Amino acid sequence: MKSTVESLDPARIKLTVEVPYEELQPSLEAAYKEIGSQIQVPGFRRGHVPNRIIDQRVGRGVVIQEAVNNQLPELYREAITESGRVPLDQPELEVTELPNVTGAQGGQLVFDAEVTVRPEFDLPDLSAVELTVDAVEVADEDVESELDSLRARFGSLKPVKRKAKTGDFVTIDLTAVIDGEEVDSASGISYEIGKGNMLKGLDTALRGLKAEESATFTTTLAGGEHEGEEAEVTVTATAVKQRDLPEADDAFAQEASEFDTIEELREDLRTQVAARKTGDQAVAARDALLEHLRSQVDFEVPESLVAREIKQHLSAEGKNEDDPHAEEIREEVATGVRDQILLDVLAESLEVGVGQDELFDFLIQTAQQYGMEPGQFMQGAQRAGQIPAFVSEIARNKSLALALRQVTVKDSAGEEVDLTEFIGSEEADAEARAAEEQVTSPVDADAEGSGSSPSSASSASADSAPSAASAE
Repeated sequence: MKSTVESLDPARIKLTVEVPYEELQPSLEAAYKEIGSQIQVPGFRRGHVPNRIIDQRVGRGVVIQEAVNNQLPELYREAITESGRVPLDQPELEVTELPNVTGAQGGQLVFDAEVTVRPEFDLPDLSAVELTVDAVEVADEDVESELDSLRARFGSLKPVKRKAKTGDFVTIDLTAVIDGEEVDSASGISYEIGKGNMLKGLDTALRGLKAEESATFTTTLAGGEHEGEEAEVTVTATAVKQRDLPEADDAFAQEASEFDTIEELREDLRTQVAARKTGDQAVAARDALLEHLRSQVDFEVPESLVAREIKQHLSAEGKNEDDPHAEEIREEVATGVRDQILLDVLAESLEVGVGQDELFDFLIQTAQQYGMEPGQFMQGAQRAGQIPAFVSEIARNKSLALALRQVTVKDSAGEEVDLTEFIGSEEADAEARAAEEQVTSPVDADAEGSGSSPSSASSASADSAPSAASAE
C-alpha cells in the first residue's frame, strides 16, 4: 500500500491511498466466501460455489465492491497512522479507482480520504515557569463566617410580622404575565432573600414586604417555554421567617462537634479554612498553568469541531441549528475545543495513563452529580460509547496536575508552595510501581489471569491529582 498526504489547511488533510491488486487478494477471497454462503446455485452446496460461478451469477463488480467495503476502514486506519496525524472526525472517503472488473485480474484500488486532524504545535518548556497564587491567610472573619454557617445548620426558623429583609426566608407565589396573558406560575416556593439564584429583581421586590403582601417587577424569564422573554412578574410573600441562631458558646460546641469548648471548635474551624485555602492554591495553580499554556501555544481551532459541538449543545436544549444562541456560545465552545486539543497533546507528552480504578471513581462521581445509580449510569455510558471520552477527560485533568510538577509555584508572599499533596511526586510514583511489582508476581499473574491492567507510570498520583486538576 502506498499513501500520500496533502495538507488542505492546518487542520485538514487529504490522503491518497493506492492498494495493488495483490494486497486485496485476501479480502477478495473473503468476499467470494461470504457471497458464496448467501446464494444457492443448483449443483453446488451452499458455501462451495466456485469463484467463476459467483462471477457469472452476481458479477465480479459486486465481489470487488464487497471486498473494498470490508477492507476500506482498515486501509484508512493504516494510512492515517502512517501519516502521523491524529484524526478528530470521521473521514470523507471517495474511491477513485477499482481493480479490473472485466478482462484479466489486476489493477488497483485508489481512494481519497479527507479528514480533520489535530493541529500540530510544540508545547513550551515548563521548567523555567513560575506561577503565583494567593498566600494562605486565615483571618478571624473567615473563622467566624465558618462558625456562623455551622450555627445556621442548627438554627430554627421563626415567623416574623416585620418587613422582610436580606437573610430572611420567605414562602412565595409567583405569576408571570406577557402581553396581558399569564404564561407561568408557581406557588409555595421557599427562598432566602439575597441568594440571587432565581429571577433578577426578585430580591429587590421582596425586601420590604410583609406576609401576604405582593409586589410586581419586570424581569427576563430564566426557564420554561418562554425562557429569555421579558415578563411582568408578581410575587406574593405568603410567609416571612427569620433564622434564629444558637449562641456561640461551649454548649453549642458540645452539641455541634466533638469539642468541649467554643475556642477548641474555633481552632478546628481555622484549620479547616486553612486546608480549604491550601486546596484553592492547587486549583489556582492549575488554572494559572492552563492560562500560561494558552498564551504560549497558538494554533487554529478546526471550525468543523466547533460547529459539531454547537450543534450538540443546541440539540440538547431542543433548539434548531440556526438558533441565535449558536453565535452567543461560539466563542465559549471554541475555547473549550482549543483547551481539549491542548491538553490532549500535553497528556501524550507526559505519557499520562488512566487506570481502571480512576475510571471507576470518575464514573461514580459523575453518576452522583446527575443523581443516578452508578451501575445504571455506567451501563448507559457504555451503550452510548462515552467511555473513551471519559478516559480522555480524566487524562486531560491529570496532565495539568502532572505538568505542575515541572513548574515553580510561589504564593503572593514569595514563599514556594508545596503541592505534593495534590499532584503527587515522582518518588511516590516509583514507590507505587515497586509495590505493584511485589504484589503481582509472575505466578500470581498466571493464576489470576489478566482481567485488570496495571496502572501507568503516571497514575500513582491519580487519587490526589484529579482533585486539584479538575476542581471547579
